[in-house]
Amino acid sequence: MKKVVAGVAVAAACMCASAKETILVAADPFAVGLKKAVAAHLEKRGFEVKDLGATDANKDKPYFESAVEVCRALQKGEAQRAFLFCGTGMGMNMIANRFKGVRAAVVESVFAAKMCRTINDANVCCMGQMIWGDMMAEAAADAFLDTKFTQGLEPLADFLKDAKVKVEAIRD
Repeated sequence: MKKVVAGVAVAAACMCASAKETILVAADPFAVGLKKAVAAHLEKRGFEVKDLGATDANKDKPYFESAVEVCRALQKGEAQRAFLFCGTGMGMNMIANRFKGVRAAVVESVFAAKMCRTINDANVCCMGQMIWGDMMAEAAADAFLDTKFTQGLEPLADFLKDAKVKVEAIRD
């Protein structure tokens, strides 16, 4: 019986590894370094990373262009989650939250990366090159990706789910 259980667990792990989740990333020229560090970390974890932003700190692709591309790709279903990087994360966040179905959060701590998923079901995590070091940004990315909506707040799940719907309805 244990071998069967172990065999099923191995088969399930293999299925998950072959069906990679796509994560979108984008940065403006100010945050290419942080984006590259987080993207490499995500690839090591087995995610497929699709980069829609600036790829060189010397080439100009402003935050308002990169964020738009990522949000349109999310709306088309090309991925379920994304990371946006700029100097502070705030410019990317302001653009991202203009798009229906996008719930972006600027995070400045690993705790915030976890809580924006738990409380708000954020699907876009915005980080700033001027704020984060690579290792802490990787930890925040892990917290964002590994946390489920309402996780740890199950007694509030109905309220949080209702709030999510009502907040989305506020958009013009």
